[in-house]
Amino acid sequence: MDTKTPGKQRLIKCRTLWLSDIHLGFNGCRADDLLDFLHSVECERIYLVGDIVDLWAMRKGLHWPQSHNNVVRTLLGLAKHGTRVVFVPGNHDELIRDFSGNRFGRIRIDNRPIHDTADGRRFLVTHGDEFDSVVQCSRLVAVAGSHAYEFLLKVNRIFNRIRSYFGRPYWSLSAYLKHKVKNAVNFISQYESILANEARKEGVDGVICGHIHRAEITDLDGITYVNCGDWVESCTAIIEDHNGKMELIHWLDMSQRVVALHAPKQAEQSRVRPAA
Repeated sequence: MDTKTPGKQRLIKCRTLWLSDIHLGFNGCRADDLLDFLHSVECERIYLVGDIVDLWAMRKGLHWPQSHNNVVRTLLGLAKHGTRVVFVPGNHDELIRDFSGNRFGRIRIDNRPIHDTADGRRFLVTHGDEFDSVVQCSRLVAVAGSHAYEFLLKVNRIFNRIRSYFGRPYWSLSAYLKHKVKNAVNFISQYESILANEARKEGVDGVICGHIHRAEITDLDGITYVNCGDWVESCTAIIEDHNGKMELIHWLDMSQRVVALHAPKQAEQSRVRPAA
């Protein structure tokens, strides 16, 4: 990854960018943080790995602030100006799967694309919900789980307002539960193994997915498993540099470091006043 810091922003130059689980239309979407990130990245291609638009949430009531509209406009603008953008629909925007092979603006819709890295590896790109037995076998349970997750986010927002008041950093309750609750840990492990097996069946070197909101790059018996995370809590993305190396980006941590880097200079400039 090649990074620079022009002004207040860090510019990330990479070959490929993967984003998943943005959930536009859901009131927990971190659209402003995503816009900040998109304005700080220069890449040749972008994969939108499912749940980009949350049609489930929008059925309960329309929530579409200007920042969500700006995300769509930014992605369309990138595609218009030469960035190759591929949309891989997920379960929250599954209606778009019927249009696989078509284009929206200059964004191509593809349910299961294969990505070739700069170093010659091949990756299956899929949202991953089709390998989630809960989503496939019980839509009612899946929707109930979505409501429970939304409730956790509301509790978490209140909790983090209190933490922020005392100068404490953001902390994710749902991520903590996923790591600590045995059933959740077992589900994540099984999900990763199933995706890795699917990559083996396809004869590719790895799989890039989303769905479970847990960002990770790991090796599973010779298969590279990559999960993009989400833009509801973690604000994570996957990038590929021009040599084919993949890296997990935690944007909130990175952007905070950039702000801290420039804060002393800005404070010093504020103290220096031109003579009247």
